[in-house]
Amino acid sequence: MTIFAAAREAARLRARFPRSLDGARLHVPTESTALRRSLSHWFDAQGIRPAIAAEFQDSALLVEFGRTGDGAFPGPSILEDELRKRYGVEPAGRLPDVQERFYAISVERRLRHPAVLAITEAARAELFSGRP
Repeated sequence: MTIFAAAREAARLRARFPRSLDGARLHVPTESTALRRSLSHWFDAQGIRPAIAAEFQDSALLVEFGRTGDGAFPGPSILEDELRKRYGVEPAGRLPDVQERFYAISVERRLRHPAVLAITEAARAELFSGRP
């Protein structure tokens, strides 16, 4: 995961990252999500206490609030280029120990449908390419 923010806020947070997150305004997923639990665990382990500005169930809404400069937010590192281009946000720093899990569930033991195969192969290539 990466912490993103509007350019000015990202530059400020980058200076002493991750210590700069202590007391920083942060938009986060709701407590019922695995990502939020993982973030909370990481913050606790680091002794960092961000100021939770808002909690969101919808990740697109979380990004919308974060891009306004009202606070930073976590996002998948794999989406860095897209988040920069689409929302004008910048990375403040990475949280390598915090990861988001993706699942693909199929009733078939072996995948056969061409569309499912294409999606699975593209996801493997993108998610497991060794990119941060």
